[in-house]
Amino acid sequence: MTGRETMSSFKLGLSILWPACWTALPIKMAFAMLFMAMGTIHLETKLGITFLMLLMTPVSVFAFFVISLGVGFHFGEGIGLPLLFLLSIPIDIWSLGLVARTVFLERLRLEPPDSLGIGLWVRFAVAGAIYLPFLWVVQGGATDLARSITKSILDMDMLKAMPVAERIGLEFTAWGSAAFVVLLALTFVGLSILGKLVEGRAAGAQPAGDTYQDLISRWDMIRVPADQSLMLTAFTAAGAVLSLLFWAVLPVSTPHPHECCKPATVEAAPPFDAQKALSKGEKAFKDAELKIAAIEQRTAEDEKDKQKGGKDKAGVKDGSPKSDGKPSQSAAGKPAGSGK
Repeated sequence: MTGRETMSSFKLGLSILWPACWTALPIKMAFAMLFMAMGTIHLETKLGITFLMLLMTPVSVFAFFVISLGVGFHFGEGIGLPLLFLLSIPIDIWSLGLVARTVFLERLRLEPPDSLGIGLWVRFAVAGAIYLPFLWVVQGGATDLARSITKSILDMDMLKAMPVAERIGLEFTAWGSAAFVVLLALTFVGLSILGKLVEGRAAGAQPAGDTYQDLISRWDMIRVPADQSLMLTAFTAAGAVLSLLFWAVLPVSTPHPHECCKPATVEAAPPFDAQKALSKGEKAFKDAELKIAAIEQRTAEDEKDKQKGGKDKAGVKDGSPKSDGKPSQSAAGKPAGSGK
């Protein structure tokens, strides 16, 4: 039994798409960093989903434009983002061809057909342009349905008394689990479709007549360029050019203060002098003691004045009845003398 007969469509699609995506990613990320330094890509809050679409450009290169124009979802702003997806086409063709030849020789024991990379890329890109928007719509609908059902369940009378923290965690876990299961099912179907496309391409391939060791040597030598000196020179030159371009355009996106708005010059603080700080503290304590003594003296004088004023008022009250009694006696004596 051959390796092709024991490999399922899902496993075949995954074994080609997954390594091809990660093989091409470093080159695509170099162009992405260059475009971001030039200010032609603004991702804002869509960084995660945009990175995922860039990773899967063998199947998402056309689906990116379909979702952006048809569904109305904006991955980002700037002309650099669609240009980056278009530049990914030759990179994906190369990575698909490299990975597919390895799988054909090692797993399927088949001779890789001519133009295998571009043939698989066309099939993958067309299938992705149809299936990924469908996955996008179905996944979004399933997520919204799971959210509404979870919310209606948690709004029941028996669950309204649940604390806010537990409610948020339970709600997120409930609808997130349902949406994740739907995403796994859709991903399985999509990879199975890609595996069927690979099987269609492998149907016309000739069986490899070499031994297993010879096949291993062949697909191992696929990664070794025919002219290693030329490959090294070209790779080094491309890296140098990209680095120079990156550093040339990077200051454009770096803000510089205008001449009219230069920041004020800030002088460095003098070193801490412990002796001076102690002297200043002692002086502050002495001043505080003098103030406290003055306040206490003033309070004592106020208390004396209050006591003295109280005694004077008491004397006035005691003397007023005596003075009132004397005139009454003289007045009583005058009528008696006048009567005589």
